[in-house]
Amino acid sequence: MAITTNIFEGIPHLEDEYAYLWEAQVMARGEIKVPTPSCPRCFLVPFVVDYEGFRFGKYPPGWPAALSLALRLGSATTLNGLLAMACTWLTFRLVSKITTPIEGLLAALLTATSPFFLMNAGSLLSHTFSFFLTLSFVSAWLDAADPSSRTAAVTVPLAGLGLGLLALTRPLTALGIAIPFIGHGLWLLVRGKAVLRKRVLIIGLTAGGIASLLFLWQYALTGNPWLNPYTLWWPYDRVGFGAGIGLHPDGHQPYHAWVNTKFSLRVGSSDLFGWGRLSWLFMPVGLVVLRKNRPAWLIITLGVSLILAYGFYWIGAWVLGPRYYYEGMISATLLTSAGITALAGKLPSLLQPLRTRWLGYLRFSITTALVMGLILANLWFYLPQRLGQLHGLYGASRTQLAPFESPSAQALTPALVIVHIRESWREYGTLLTLSSPFMDSPFLFTISRGEETDAALAQEFAARKIWHYYPDTPYTFYTAPRSPETP
Repeated sequence: MAITTNIFEGIPHLEDEYAYLWEAQVMARGEIKVPTPSCPRCFLVPFVVDYEGFRFGKYPPGWPAALSLALRLGSATTLNGLLAMACTWLTFRLVSKITTPIEGLLAALLTATSPFFLMNAGSLLSHTFSFFLTLSFVSAWLDAADPSSRTAAVTVPLAGLGLGLLALTRPLTALGIAIPFIGHGLWLLVRGKAVLRKRVLIIGLTAGGIASLLFLWQYALTGNPWLNPYTLWWPYDRVGFGAGIGLHPDGHQPYHAWVNTKFSLRVGSSDLFGWGRLSWLFMPVGLVVLRKNRPAWLIITLGVSLILAYGFYWIGAWVLGPRYYYEGMISATLLTSAGITALAGKLPSLLQPLRTRWLGYLRFSITTALVMGLILANLWFYLPQRLGQLHGLYGASRTQLAPFESPSAQALTPALVIVHIRESWREYGTLLTLSSPFMDSPFLFTISRGEETDAALAQEFAARKIWHYYPDTPYTFYTAPRSPETP
């Protein structure tokens, strides 16, 4: 939460965050779309589309719905922080369940100190919520797959609910996460006991039923259950390979997927634990140690499957690390914690020979010192530097809102503020946190699109005071456009 407040200042910085917050504001009023404004370009919101007279976000409903509940409680900016704490606890529980509590504690520590984890958890993006759903699903699945489980009555529907909600939040992520478990489920259907076959079917039907609501969502927005709103913003924003997908002249191709994946993994090698190229140091040992642990392999292949799934998407992500792989962090922390404990070994017994005992102490001490040194180096050097790079990302800062939050500014409302952009649309975009999708907030902000359009908007909103705003003179409100010579 400190990162949300001190680094990101509780405001959107990425286009995705603007759209998520807009959708959440609409859902908080019990709606899913609003009428298109008379001048859509004047009231631009990134990744919010206008189609057949209505305006709605392009994203699936899962995360905006969760964010809308937080908005109603007045704590939208704290939701991801709470989810991050839940993810750390679930990581401990999950890794402890399939290995030992020592590995569970290590995995939780690695998660809680990961720059990759913390950067995204401090944002308004959907990944922390989908990571929470992923961990919930995996934990519930492993319990449900145990014939002797005494909590299956709870974990079976919980597994279906977790995967289904994940599909309503990040559909491609849900597919990548589900693939190893689909394979495991098919094996249980063929070779498992009758009680396990029943549980697998219940999980599958529950998850599939919830996931199918995505088509109902698309129908409610567009009138066509098969029309993906992503394509209404960018027609080429689709999953797969071939012409017309992505920005390359020949479309998205396997070669481009390979380049994107290599780049994302290179970025991730530093951001994962803040250890630079050493982030992968203990994973090979973990692979060897866990080679006979079947539940562990489900989690390990989960991360690999997710990386492969996003090879079918034409663009990568790197500003906050390779966030499309975020939900696969559990694979990395599991392998790393297992590798660390294997290298450290157990503290020798006093009954062992002196030479064996000292070798055991030396092995444990060297491994512990190395791991603690890496973690401290991250916390002291890498993490502060990486977070510092994100403060004021893309020029967005809460100071841009200050001119409108003072008592003197509130006296100027209700107002339509025509923003005259000089450098970037973000000079206007940051102000959207003070504006309502329903056009009923004290301040409404619009981008100046020329004198004629501005005048038409002023006439349309005649019941409001009209102010012209120039970001280079933030505490000055003009009743008319200033002359070009005005500094």
